[in-house]
Amino acid sequence: MDWVSPENVIAVVTALLGVVVTFGVLAIERRVPRRKRIGYRVQLDTPVGERDNPDVGLFHGQPDMADATLVLLRIENDGAVSIGREDYQLEEHGLTVEFGPRRVRAVAATEAPFTSAALSHGGSQVRLPKVPLNRGQYVKLLALLTGGPVDTPVTLTGGLRDGDIHINHSTTLDHTPPTFSRAARAVTIVLTVCVIVLASIIVVRDDAPPPMGCAHGTLTVTGSTAFAPVMRDLARQYEEDCEGATVLVDVHGSTAGIRELAEQGAKNAKGAPALIALSDGRKPDGYPQLRESMVAVSLFTLVLNDDVPLADLSLEAVRRVYRGDVVNWRELGGPDLPVRLVSRDANSGTREVFQRRVLGRNEPANSSRDCTHKDDPEARVVRCELDSTDQVLSTVATLPGAIGYSELRSGSGLKGLHRIGVDGRRPNVDEIGSSPYPYREIEYAYTWGVPPADSLTSSFLTFLSRGGGQAVISTHGHLPCATPKGLRICGEG
Repeated sequence: MDWVSPENVIAVVTALLGVVVTFGVLAIERRVPRRKRIGYRVQLDTPVGERDNPDVGLFHGQPDMADATLVLLRIENDGAVSIGREDYQLEEHGLTVEFGPRRVRAVAATEAPFTSAALSHGGSQVRLPKVPLNRGQYVKLLALLTGGPVDTPVTLTGGLRDGDIHINHSTTLDHTPPTFSRAARAVTIVLTVCVIVLASIIVVRDDAPPPMGCAHGTLTVTGSTAFAPVMRDLARQYEEDCEGATVLVDVHGSTAGIRELAEQGAKNAKGAPALIALSDGRKPDGYPQLRESMVAVSLFTLVLNDDVPLADLSLEAVRRVYRGDVVNWRELGGPDLPVRLVSRDANSGTREVFQRRVLGRNEPANSSRDCTHKDDPEARVVRCELDSTDQVLSTVATLPGAIGYSELRSGSGLKGLHRIGVDGRRPNVDEIGSSPYPYREIEYAYTWGVPPADSLTSSFLTFLSRGGGQAVISTHGHLPCATPKGLRICGEG
């Protein structure tokens, strides 16, 4: 079972231990404390004779009192029920105090529900009457002893029906009951340990919450090459959060991804394929079975080889370049270098967005296979088509006079090329919706119909469009559609 892990087992055992101890102690509290209990302890045992304490001088000149000691004994009902006269089992008296080798010279009841006259003593013993004691009530005896040193054993004996007599080690003040009972302290300690253990497990474990509804299996993501860096990071994050899930990123362009999804969906008689296609912009017509989800607003940019030091082109100048009206960069104030158009193939969503949002028409026909020489002598400019954004960027960076386009963050670390603005506007995520910069588009995720709710396809799509994947998308410079601003922009289309 998936939940059986060392951390979970420890957490469950610790929680059960806390529950068992709690109810166990409560049960003991209800049963054991109902026994009658008398506890006793020596609160004072000090020499008062001249031999051990000559400065006191209480019995100066009395040799038989030279080793006198004074003992204060507290006897209390520390059980949960009252003790009556009938509970004492000795016939003639209630309890017997034994002072060992020391002999009792005098005794007084300092705090008791009876007078000192009710006490009797002889030899080393003091006998207490059968005195009723309510819960918490106590008796104090002050005894003057001789014939032995201090700290010799003091014991209390006598029968107690359904109860016992024991040494009481309480250190509480006479008139202050303990804040917590022994059982309450035990429960508190055990539960505190449980909380510490559970908190330690939470701290040690990864504190990043998993995506909503983790699923297992294998999923393939295809489509847009421009969005591929985002998808690779999203796949890696999901796999880390959800054990047993494998997300493969295999991109070949937006149109190719749409086509692949449609083909696999039509062939899969058992249901929707485990496939998501990312597209820069909406899918073409003719795929009614595909269901779309808006993911993010993506910005794109024109890139220019560094040998052409232009930083900005007007929209009209861009259109003239891509119509073939400008064959040399000196016509636009640049160096004497031929214009070379490095474009994407027909499967590219980045190209489709460029044609629709910037050019307002299709790009001219392909005229070169190597991006350097014309294969069509009648073509006005060199124009080649490549399969991926990475190929476009590397070619523009190494080919003098080359111009191309890509997703905004792609190729940001490449040398040999630079981004250019359009009509004085540069792509900026913070200005989406307020800037007239034209080269932007919504990124769509497509599935074959509505995937089952418990499928990896559905789980990853939720992670991508509404879940924890939003942070990854923002890190890559895109505006998630699920944000307040993104909802407005994506709603406008």
